[in-house]
Amino acid sequence: MRVAAVQMSSQDSVKGNLARAEPLVLEAARSGSQLICLPEGFAYLGKETGRRAMAEERGSSQVIQAAVSSWAKRARAYVLAGGMPISSSDPDKPYNSSLLFSPDGALVASYDKIHLFDVALGDGTVLAESVASMAGSEVVVATVAGVRTGLSICYDIRFPALFQLQRDAGAELCAVTAAFTETTGQAHWHVLLRARAIETQCYVVAAAQVGQHGPSRRTFGHSMVIDPWGRVLAELPREEGVILADVDLELLRTVRRQMPVWEHRRPLPPE
Repeated sequence: MRVAAVQMSSQDSVKGNLARAEPLVLEAARSGSQLICLPEGFAYLGKETGRRAMAEERGSSQVIQAAVSSWAKRARAYVLAGGMPISSSDPDKPYNSSLLFSPDGALVASYDKIHLFDVALGDGTVLAESVASMAGSEVVVATVAGVRTGLSICYDIRFPALFQLQRDAGAELCAVTAAFTETTGQAHWHVLLRARAIETQCYVVAAAQVGQHGPSRRTFGHSMVIDPWGRVLAELPREEGVILADVDLELLRTVRRQMPVWEHRRPLPPE
């Protein structure tokens, strides 16, 4: 399976962001991609409180989901809408959700971000995702063109237990969508993604935001695809665009056979 990661510099205009995303999705499709991953915040990247007004009902034909569904049909590919506001039981706190659309435009899986990003960084960046988002609670692994694919969003990559649960559920590919900050990205992005690939012996495809978003938020970029041995197969540093790589399940099986870490796991004593 060929996978694509779309890198964007989204802003606070849904209309403008969708207009920028569409040609990138279709570019990936022309290159033969069967799974096209959009970054977190692909449709809106602005103030957290601004997300409330544009939250959509899961599975509806509202603006953002209708657009992604149509792209999937035109691309004849799976399209992962990497992170968008989906209504929860609290109207003030929608989920940050990653929605997977099939080549016929149907919504076939969705994941609500479990780990919310509440931090104050040394560079002055203060982000409090939990103020305007509801945390999810379920691990999601979906079948994409015959490849078992785990879904996660941004801050999730700091929590290896989530990816281990994906592997337990049969994951062969981990799809990470992100808007990683410039400061944390420089320090941790590469090592965290490669570690998740090595630990789980899965491919990792990571679609990221890049550049300046409003006056006070800057993201790191460096979308990439990593193989189960931890090798970076493709990377896009600092511009909008698309990267591609092929998932080789025979290589994955070889890595797991030669180093059977899942068979070597032992139960740990309780704390």
